[in-house]
Amino acid sequence: MASSAYPTDLTDATIALLKDLIRNACVNDLTADSGQEFRNADTLERFFADAGEAGIEVRAQRFEPHPGRVSIAFTIDGTDPAAEPLTLLGHTDVVPVDEAKWTTDPFGAEEIDGRIYGRGATDMLYITAAMAAAVRDVARSGTRPRGTLTFVGCADEEARGGLGAGWLAEHAPNAFSWRNCLSEEGGSHLPVADGSDALVVVVGEKGAGQRRLTIHGDAGHGSAPHGRDLAVAKIAEVARRVAAITPDVTRDEPWPGYVRAFRFDEATEQALLDGSDYSALGKLERYSHAMSHLTIAPTVLRAGGAINVLPSTAWLELDIRPLPGQTQEDIDALLTDALGDLAEEVEITHLITEDATLSPTSGPLYEAILATFDEFFPGVPVVPTIAAGGSDLRFGRRKGGVGYGFALHNRSETLGSVLDTLHSHDESVAVEDVELTARAYRSLVGRFVG
Repeated sequence: MASSAYPTDLTDATIALLKDLIRNACVNDLTADSGQEFRNADTLERFFADAGEAGIEVRAQRFEPHPGRVSIAFTIDGTDPAAEPLTLLGHTDVVPVDEAKWTTDPFGAEEIDGRIYGRGATDMLYITAAMAAAVRDVARSGTRPRGTLTFVGCADEEARGGLGAGWLAEHAPNAFSWRNCLSEEGGSHLPVADGSDALVVVVGEKGAGQRRLTIHGDAGHGSAPHGRDLAVAKIAEVARRVAAITPDVTRDEPWPGYVRAFRFDEATEQALLDGSDYSALGKLERYSHAMSHLTIAPTVLRAGGAINVLPSTAWLELDIRPLPGQTQEDIDALLTDALGDLAEEVEITHLITEDATLSPTSGPLYEAILATFDEFFPGVPVVPTIAAGGSDLRFGRRKGGVGYGFALHNRSETLGSVLDTLHSHDESVAVEDVELTARAYRSLVGRFVG
């Protein structure tokens, strides 16, 4: 059996793998030919090269729906077909960078003052590396788990998984189990008002309700606009009305439990529960608003081409994120109501639409998460949250499984500080958090699959 040339120690191996994944620069710019995650798939194959030396077979499967867009799965079959399986969904692509805004090499994986810098360090290559290291460590232990254990390095997560987990769920649904899945993010700390601690676990994520609003007007020469029905003026009014929409705050969990976990005074707590004032949450204000509301963000505006021509068509695109239980029909009704007397003139086109997904705060995998958190931070309460963005977990939930965001951070890393790092310039992760996450995954794997 070939040697992987990676350290055998769990945490050393995780750090070495993380640095290589960053250096591979699998940048996904949302086009089919970007990403080229085959580089990280090849690295993961080398990482697992010696995993079978103790006699435990690790089955590798590669999937390439488009040239270079490779996802890869490594599976250790369990000894008991009736035991609960576990699948760890890591993604291997990263978002683009504005190199001029970085003070370090975005693909250098430099370690400076206890942090590893590089695009994807937080989102989510440190978790991907920890997952891979935990599964490799199980194989090297020489003892097969009772339940089947799989690690998947997914391509294309940053473009909503059409060439990654989404493709796998549709075209290779039986390649591994979707019954119990873990992915990004979790294990950061809440800045509780009384100074005590609380840990975050992600139990769901918002959906997608992307829309294009199109309006028509009169064509004509730019030198004679008098009396024309101006498409640009109308789309500006459409944008103003859409931006003024104020959806109701949710009354459903996990929002109320999340608010109460901060232990604010009664007046502050009530202001948060009814959505009237988020300022007490500081860095978490924007995220918390998104967690408690359907959100509508105007992001793309198009009209015209030549400066001397009145365009006859203009459109506005909206990034809309519904909460669990909110339907696409609800979104259309909200938009129509806001448009008022313009509604009959506006064509509403559905773009990407996906319902929100939510897993229960109960069951074997959730209990294993709670027990693992308690091992590392004894007695600290765990607070369920919903991710404002998307992850590959939604595909498992839609196939009837459960999925949770799981990692682990040191006490100083709050939910706000972690969220601020995602997709940022000089993205980085604390070495301590890489080590904690690797140890936490190894512990949870042992606890859940035996």
